[in-house]
Amino acid sequence: MDLESLKKYLEPNNFFNRDLSWIEFNRRVLEEAVNPELPLLERVKFISIFFSNLDEYYMIRVAGIKEQIAAKIIEPTIDGLTPHEEIQEIEAEVQPMIKLIYDYWHNDIVPQLRENNIHFLDYNDLSDREKKYLADYFNKEIYPVLTPLAFDPGRPFPYISNLSLSFAILVKKPNGEKHFARVKIPSILSRLIRIENIVSSRIKSTDTQFCAKYIWLSDLIKHNLPALFPGLDVIQAYRFRITRDTDIEIQEDEADDLLEVIEENIKQRRFGSVVRLEVEKDMPNYMVDTLLENLRLTKDDIHFIDGKLGLSDMMTLYDLPLHHLKEKPFYPVLPKVFEEDENIFSLIKQKDVLLHHPYDSFQPVIDFIKSASRDPDVLAIKQTLYRVGPNSPIVKSLVEAADRGKQVAVLVELKARFDEENNIYWARELEKAGVHVVYGLVGLKTHSKMCLVVRKEGDGVKRYVHLGTGNYNPSTAKLYTDIGLFTADENICADVSEIFNYLTGYSEQKDYRKLFVAPVNTRSNFLRLIRREIENVKLGKEGYIICKLNSLVDPKLIAAFYEASSEGVKIDLIVRGICCLVPSTPGLSENIKVISIVGRFLEHSRIYYFYNDGNDELYLSSADLMQRNLDRRVETTFPVQDENIKNEIKTSILDNALQDNVKSRVLQPGGKYLFNRPVIGEEIINHQEWLIEKAVQKNINAKKP
Repeated sequence: MDLESLKKYLEPNNFFNRDLSWIEFNRRVLEEAVNPELPLLERVKFISIFFSNLDEYYMIRVAGIKEQIAAKIIEPTIDGLTPHEEIQEIEAEVQPMIKLIYDYWHNDIVPQLRENNIHFLDYNDLSDREKKYLADYFNKEIYPVLTPLAFDPGRPFPYISNLSLSFAILVKKPNGEKHFARVKIPSILSRLIRIENIVSSRIKSTDTQFCAKYIWLSDLIKHNLPALFPGLDVIQAYRFRITRDTDIEIQEDEADDLLEVIEENIKQRRFGSVVRLEVEKDMPNYMVDTLLENLRLTKDDIHFIDGKLGLSDMMTLYDLPLHHLKEKPFYPVLPKVFEEDENIFSLIKQKDVLLHHPYDSFQPVIDFIKSASRDPDVLAIKQTLYRVGPNSPIVKSLVEAADRGKQVAVLVELKARFDEENNIYWARELEKAGVHVVYGLVGLKTHSKMCLVVRKEGDGVKRYVHLGTGNYNPSTAKLYTDIGLFTADENICADVSEIFNYLTGYSEQKDYRKLFVAPVNTRSNFLRLIRREIENVKLGKEGYIICKLNSLVDPKLIAAFYEASSEGVKIDLIVRGICCLVPSTPGLSENIKVISIVGRFLEHSRIYYFYNDGNDELYLSSADLMQRNLDRRVETTFPVQDENIKNEIKTSILDNALQDNVKSRVLQPGGKYLFNRPVIGEEIINHQEWLIEKAVQKNINAKKP
C-alpha cells in the first residue's frame, strides 16, 4: 500500500488522543466497579484495579507529558493537542471520575460491606477491650517501625517515596513554637488491621458467625501520634500521598553491561520527579503550600481526596472467604487432547494444538518445557521470557535442562516495565545454572513469546515450537485471555530458529517464510493484507477484516483502515484499551465498528483476520498495532494454518465477541463508549461467560489440572 496516498488521512480530526483514549478505558473499568449487577467483592476488586491503573498512568504517561511541558515542547501530537492542552483535558476527565468512585465507595460499597458483616470502624467506635489490645499491638508492632521526620532550618525536607502514604503534621513545643513534621505510614504493614485477629490472639472467641472488623492503619497511627512527639502537642495531622515519574530512560548504546545499567536505573527510579500530590480534602492551605513548595509542584498537580487515599490497596478484601460475594469460581480445564499418556512431542507432531487461556489450562505449556528438560532425546531449548512472575516453574525446568547437559538459551527481557528486578533475579539464577542468557538487542525490547525445542528422532533432528500472545506466567494465564499454539510446522520452526539467531547472535535477516517479525516487516505485511481486501472489493468481491487487540495507535495502519473503509471493506475492531481510530464517520470510517469488552478476565490476545475472498487468513500475535510494537520491539505474528483451529478462533472468539451485548461497549465518533445492550427478544451473550460455559461443557469429563 502506497504510504504517500495515505497521508491525506493524517489529519487531527481523524485521530483520538492516545492518553485520553486510555482514560476512556479506565472509565470502562470504573463502570464495572459501580455495576450493581456484579457481586460486592467483584466491585471492590474493580475499584482497586481502577486506582492501580491510574497510579501507573500518572507514573508513566502523565510523567512523560509533564516532562515535555518542562522542556517547553509545544509541538502537538497527531490529534492536534499540545502537551499543555493534554494535561488540562486529562485532569478535566480524571477528577470527576475520582469523585464519582469515592462517592460510590462511601455511599454504596461501605454500607453493603457492613450488611455482610465487614465493618470499618473509627477509633472511637472501638470497645475498651479492643482499644487496650490495639494499643498493645501498636506499641509492639507498629511504633518501632515509625520514624518521625522534622523539617526545620537544620533538617531538610525529608525524602518521600513513590506511592507512599504519609502524615503532614503540625506540632507545638512548650514554648509555643510550631513545627512541620512528616511520618510515613509503613508500606510493609497492611493498610487494614483486622481487629478480631488482634483480640482473638489473646482471647479465644466462641462466636462462629463470620464477622470482619477493620480499623485503618493510618487511623490507629494518627490516634497514637503523641507517642512519637513526647512533650509536644500534635495540633494537626493530615494524610498525603505522592506519585513519582518511574519511567526508566536507558542509554543502551553507551552501556557496557545492560544488566548493571538497568540495576542502577531501578535505584534512580526512586528519585524520579513528583508528578502528582494527593491530599485529604480538609488539609489546611499552609500544609498544602509547604508540600507544593518542597515537592516542586503547582496547584494543578493536586488531587484533593474526600476519603482514604490509595484505595488500590482494597484488593486485600477480595481474599475474604465469602464466595457468595464473588463471581462463581472457574477453574481452567485441561483439553482432552492432553489427557492421553502420549508423549507431548508425538501429539504436536501429528497436528497443531491450540490453547485458549484462561479457559484452557496453562499446564500443557509448563509440561512442554518440563518434558523437554527431562527428555534424553532433546538437544536444545530456546526461549524468550518477558514477565515470568515469582517461583516460575518454567525457569526451574530451564535450569534442570541445563543441569542435564542440554543446550539452553534464554532471552530475558530486562526492560519489561516494573518487572525489571524480578527478571534480573531470574537472569542471574539461569546464568548460575549454565544457561546461555542474553538480554536482547540495543534499542529494542523483545516482547515476542516463543519457545523452541530441538529433538533428535529416528528420522533426524525435529523442531517443536510454542508461540503465544501472552507471557510465560502461570499466574496471569488464569486472569488474562491469551492464545498459545503448539506446532511442528517446518517453516514456522525454521523462522523461529532464525529469530533466535537474530536475538542471540548477529543477523540481518529480512525475509521469513511464514512469520511477520517486528521491527522488520510486520507493518508492511499488515498493509499488504489490508490492500488485498481493498483490491478484492474493487473486483466486486467481499472485503472483511476483524482485528482483536489491546491497543490501536499506529497512524499508518489507522490510515490504511480508513482507506479500506472508504473503498467498501467492512472492518470490525475489538480493542480492549486505547483506540485512536475514529469509527462510524461518513466519508472516513462508516464501515468500521469498534467495540471494547471489559469483564472478569483481562482481554489480552491479539488476533488478525482477513477474509481474502473466502480463502481466509488468520494470524495470532504478540504485537498490538502501536508504533512501539512495530518499530521498537521484537514481535512475532504467526499464521493459524489448521482449518479446524482457524474456524474455532473465528467463531468462538471473534464472532462471539462481536455478538456480546452484556460487557461490550461501542466506540462513538465523539470518543465515548456506549454499552451494546440487547434489543427485545435478542439472545443475551456475555462473551467471557459463554466461553467459560463452552470450556466446561466441552471438557465435562476432563481432568482438572
